[in-house]
Amino acid sequence: MQIDSATAKQLASLQDNSRIRNRDELLQEMINNGSTSDFGVILQNLAGSSAADASGVDSSVLPSVPGVSYSDGLLWQQLGVTANSDDSKLQFVSASHHSSPKSSPTSYDDLIQQASQKYGIDEALIKAVIDTESSFNPSAVSSVGAKGLMQLMDGTAAGLGVSDSFDPAQNIDAGTRYLSYQIKRFNGQVNMALAAYNAGPNRIAKLGVSTDEQLMDKLGMLPEETRKYISKIANARSKYES
Repeated sequence: MQIDSATAKQLASLQDNSRIRNRDELLQEMINNGSTSDFGVILQNLAGSSAADASGVDSSVLPSVPGVSYSDGLLWQQLGVTANSDDSKLQFVSASHHSSPKSSPTSYDDLIQQASQKYGIDEALIKAVIDTESSFNPSAVSSVGAKGLMQLMDGTAAGLGVSDSFDPAQNIDAGTRYLSYQIKRFNGQVNMALAAYNAGPNRIAKLGVSTDEQLMDKLGMLPEETRKYISKIANARSKYES
């Protein structure tokens, strides 16, 4: 039997739609059944990423920072746990597919480059944190008292030797140093470090996870702001990557 080209296109479209529905139905069925372990595999396939293996977190060998308590968060450490984990995972999948337009140079590129080289943190990541935290406003003050470009809490700023959180040079240097501590603490797992920067390291350590992949399975145990924070950083970072 011969099939004309218009009919062939319709059949192909129906097959594609069927595959999409089957994928969405599979995700929904996994959500309804609470199958979070399988969800992590699907999440990797959809997001096109995988997390590297890492050893467990041992607080006894963590780098000490004079005057800084790892229970301190920066911006949202006072928030509680809200919403459920399955919704947050779906929100993260959606955010990971969002592409942002490339950004123009900022007024703080020289300071960011210096901090990047000093602490070994990618410039695009530093810019993404500043963008998400303060929209590059050096005078920003949050509702809980976090200040400046990278939103330093007073106690954290003092422990890092900052005398003026509104001074861009001091703020960027200290904020990047603090972020580098978190990345080292969590064995290079960037999303875990970002969650710690936002919600406080002890809260992340108590989750009992050691990789970013495992963190995604327990996002529902974190404040809603922190769940959104991770995806916001990912979107912002894409604007600054060359």
